[in-house]
Amino acid sequence: MPSLKEIKNRIASVNSTRKITSAMKMVASSKLHHAQVAIENMLPYESMLEHILKSFLVSTPDTDTPYDVERPVRRVALLVFSSNSSLCGGFNTNVVKMFQSIVDEYLKQGLSKDDIVVYPIGRKVAEKVTKLGLKSAGNFQELADKPNSEECQRIAVEIENLWMNEEIDRVEMIYHHFKSAGSQILTRKTYLPIDLESELNADHERDLTSNVVTKKTQEYLKKHGKEAEKKEKEVVKPLNDDFIIEPDLKTVLTSLVPKLLHLMVYTALLDSNASEHAARMVAMQTATDNADELLRGLKLQYNKSRQAAITSELLDIVGGSVNN
Repeated sequence: MPSLKEIKNRIASVNSTRKITSAMKMVASSKLHHAQVAIENMLPYESMLEHILKSFLVSTPDTDTPYDVERPVRRVALLVFSSNSSLCGGFNTNVVKMFQSIVDEYLKQGLSKDDIVVYPIGRKVAEKVTKLGLKSAGNFQELADKPNSEECQRIAVEIENLWMNEEIDRVEMIYHHFKSAGSQILTRKTYLPIDLESELNADHERDLTSNVVTKKTQEYLKKHGKEAEKKEKEVVKPLNDDFIIEPDLKTVLTSLVPKLLHLMVYTALLDSNASEHAARMVAMQTATDNADELLRGLKLQYNKSRQAAITSELLDIVGGSVNN
């Protein structure tokens, strides 16, 4: 049985750890709030641009755009979003596992490691790319901590040029889709060629107002999940195909599609950033709760040992006085 001093030292150690996890939870909560505001400010523009472009492409079947052309896959580019730091639960592990499985999938199809180029946004995935011996398109670690629209545009332009020059035949993104503070969905999304059907059926249900993970949050998610299923069962209304194109079709597509591609990268980055902070907040809250539970057990053990020691001393005193 441990001595009182050993138990006291353990209590002090757990208390110190609890202070750290509690502080990290508060920091993650604050960062999550800023990330939620960034997504909320960007969503109206994203939704409108996506609606305009996809309505236009769906209702104009004779559009001759190179962005939705399926080609035999000989070279692949992967945009993988992770974090630079740890202590966020299975956030990075899940991304790395999916990234590994996708690489193995392409290798089984006959591609070599030289045929796969990776844009690693975050230190954790960059380390995995180096370990696997894959080609990295650059260092984007700073982007994982500080989302930057201009840098995302530079990446989008670079990938677009590779696609137009037929140097890559498929581009995919791997990131966590931020649905709410209690739900982050690991997503594999086709970036190029543009898949209109899957994009139109994408999940746009988000809760950007709360960063507290409670039963009410889970009930909210279940409720909205049922509402989303009902919406999918409803008859799809026809899109408005009464478009007047100025100055011409090619100019409109040349301007609009790159904007959407840039926005897709930036949205995925904001999603991943918010998901990281939400995952870290939940992980640190869990660690704090575990520390509280451990402290209760240690304090109970300490009190029992102390009472046993006092009782033993009293018995010794009583026994000595009786003998005298």
